[in-house]
Amino acid sequence: MSGWPWRPAGVLFDMDGVLTLNNHFHRQAWQEVAREVLGLHLTEHDLDTKVDGGRNPEIIERLIGTVPDEALSRRVHDTKEGRYRALAAGALREVQGLGAYLDALEARRIPFALVTSADAVNVAFGMEALGLGHRFAVRVLGEDVTRGKPHPEPFLLGAARLGLDPTQCLAHEDAVNGVRSAAGAGCRVVALTTTAPAEALRAAGAALTVPDFTGWAAWLA
Repeated sequence: MSGWPWRPAGVLFDMDGVLTLNNHFHRQAWQEVAREVLGLHLTEHDLDTKVDGGRNPEIIERLIGTVPDEALSRRVHDTKEGRYRALAAGALREVQGLGAYLDALEARRIPFALVTSADAVNVAFGMEALGLGHRFAVRVLGEDVTRGKPHPEPFLLGAARLGLDPTQCLAHEDAVNGVRSAAGAGCRVVALTTTAPAEALRAAGAALTVPDFTGWAAWLA
């Protein structure tokens, strides 16, 4: 990105909506499972404000207004994630420019990590589909934290696993809750407009918004 004035010591990537354009599959799965299991009809506003960003128990709490018990949480999680994988199977592609950007980071020895609310099954599914598993050796998954996005804990842990202070890190997110998490941790955030409008992402704390990673390898040159 020509003119970007700052070179990070490390880069933290969300997965869904950042590495791959898959949030429409997640949203469809949430709508179907919320209707079938919770008896809820999710509007676009519900999807924007309650579903995007965060771990499933926290999303369920936002949807039903109370902390779900373990049985309900597990039932919704297993049903929703199974539905997501069925919808997304064979359809995941990396965001434009991502491969060249990761190549450029590796060539310059700038470490990067995955910071996602997804569980191990969905991460394995996504990494295999995209062929990126070998590139993201450092990972923070939903089960690695006690407080998910928008709390800063996921990005604080991601920076720590790179051996860096969060203020040294660039974070890439696509959801408002994800941006709040990364910005709250002290990261500088460049958000992708694959899920939420640029205005909402900037209001949440993003320093810059971009449609994809086209040009970011050149910025590092």
